[in-house]
Amino acid sequence: MIRPIYDLQRTARYANWLFNPLQRPLAPSIYELLGRDGPTSRGLYLNLGYWRDATTLDDACEALVRLVGDAARFRAGDRLVDCGFGFAEQDIYWARRSPTLGIIGLNVTPSQVVHARQRVRQAGLDGRIDLRVGSATAMPLADASADVVIALESAFHFRTRERFFREALRVLRPGGRLVTADILPIGVANADTGGYRWSRAWRWSASRFAIPDDNAYARGDYRALLARIGFAAVDVRSIRDDVYVPLVACLRRDPTPLQALHPLPRALARASLSLDAGRLFRGLDYVVATAEKR
Repeated sequence: MIRPIYDLQRTARYANWLFNPLQRPLAPSIYELLGRDGPTSRGLYLNLGYWRDATTLDDACEALVRLVGDAARFRAGDRLVDCGFGFAEQDIYWARRSPTLGIIGLNVTPSQVVHARQRVRQAGLDGRIDLRVGSATAMPLADASADVVIALESAFHFRTRERFFREALRVLRPGGRLVTADILPIGVANADTGGYRWSRAWRWSASRFAIPDDNAYARGDYRALLARIGFAAVDVRSIRDDVYVPLVACLRRDPTPLQALHPLPRALARASLSLDAGRLFRGLDYVVATAEKR
């Protein structure tokens, strides 16, 4: 008799999150609600995937991790700070590919940290991967103590992304690298205000997925912000054509991964598959950014 009550309570929380316009939950509460109901089968990846050569969700999620790791250009003995690591699937992947890499992970969702530590321990990597409850905008790390800082599909949550960039610059050694895989809006220029008008898709995504208003700016502004903070060799490129539409195409062919979701988000995801993906996501950009500390 206890389980149905629990399910009703969880369903009510999902309904409040997805459909109550007055609610703007913080990221930890969203991820605590989602728990481990992830759609991938080989691991607990939480990213949208990089679909240029992938045909399954698991392959696409791993391809994005590989793309970000390649952009980081790990060197022997590097110390990586991974901000918003989810269940640490990417950290396990990078540690196995780069045997001398040391990793510190920061995450503000305690339940994810607990489970990720178990996965790291089971992988035999707890001596090289140190996972902590901690904020990317106030890193508990010394100045110039890291070689690489990564935020893989997490920086849009940070309050704010600019504070995260400044913290990354602080903890990086000279020559250190910052890499992000990040979601941004694509706006229509507003001649009257000099700013942008964001799409309905972005506004809904921002309100449901804990994206602060201060993190809403276009790709060019993202690049300019990194440069203004003090990063060099800044590169911000869009990979949106290899993310959103092919993800939808894959789930249309085989919606099986959606079965892992709670019935409410599953129903919402299934409904979105009937829409034109190009129109649905035309207001969303997806970038991979790299920058170096002078």
